Amino acid sequence: MIAHMFTSLFRFILPLAAAISLSHAETAKPKVEGANPAEPAPKSSTKVIPPDINDFKTVVAPPPNPASLKIAIFDGDGAPKGGVDNVCDRVKSMPGSTITLVKAEQIAAGGLAGYDVVVFSGGSGGTQAKTLGEEGRAKVREFVKNGGGYVGICAGAYLACSNFSWGLGILNASTVSSKWMRGSGFMDVEVTVDGAPIIGPVEGIFKVRYNNGPIIKPGDRADLPAYRPLSLFRSEVAKNGSPVGVMVNSPAQAVSTFGKGRVFISSPHPENTPGLEHLIPRGILWAAGRLEEQPTTASVP
Repeated sequence: MIAHMFTSLFRFILPLAAAISLSHAETAKPKVEGANPAEPAPKSSTKVIPPDINDFKTVVAPPPNPASLKIAIFDGDGAPKGGVDNVCDRVKSMPGSTITLVKAEQIAAGGLAGYDVVVFSGGSGGTQAKTLGEEGRAKVREFVKNGGGYVGICAGAYLACSNFSWGLGILNASTVSSKWMRGSGFMDVEVTVDGAPIIGPVEGIFKVRYNNGPIIKPGDRADLPAYRPLSLFRSEVAKNGSPVGVMVNSPAQAVSTFGKGRVFISSPHPENTPGLEHLIPRGILWAAGRLEEQPTTASVP
């Protein structure tokens, strides 16, 4: 009887030990930096952003005489709900404009027709590209080439670049390093001469939330125009073996054209940074060709 009890106990303990060992092995797996740049999806315990990050100031003013636009925002794998919601909240400040969530299959079927701008929010650029598929990516390129506007934030900015086989290739920009997991924080940013007519006459340095967004440099596509930096990073974060010294003075926001359309990208996240709530609406309006650019005498390089 005692032998039978030990046998039964052994049969119970053996699979339990194996399960514990497997669970430990899974949780002990190191994070591997993959080839697809991505912003980790926000967790439910995301830190609350301090409301005084820009000294309670409205850094970027509302756009003058905003037009009513039909805006599509990608809603699918690679675009977490939190990032999509942040963009939708900003569009609410644009009188008369509407925003519609569009799935990859709708885009592949030509569902961007009739919209002024398509927005790709933060998340994972590689996953967004995979979700779109070749046909969906081709439809986005076609939409912009024919006169549509493109706005890419963080992951959406990666997606626009021209140095990834999976990217849209609508912006003549390459990332400076494959080590994209730089980290997160509130970075110092300053508006350029080219940026002031679009972002507004912002004086001095302000803060913007950053989370592994692309650090770009000019690409080598002879068939695409050079991009124009609208603002520049004036500080940096460089964790996880990412190169030091490449982020400062690189573009935080940039614009260019693709065919008849316009491309606006933002590496960081002004859409949920206090004081910068109007920056993405300005980018959307510019991408749609409906922003009244204001002349400026700014001297920032």
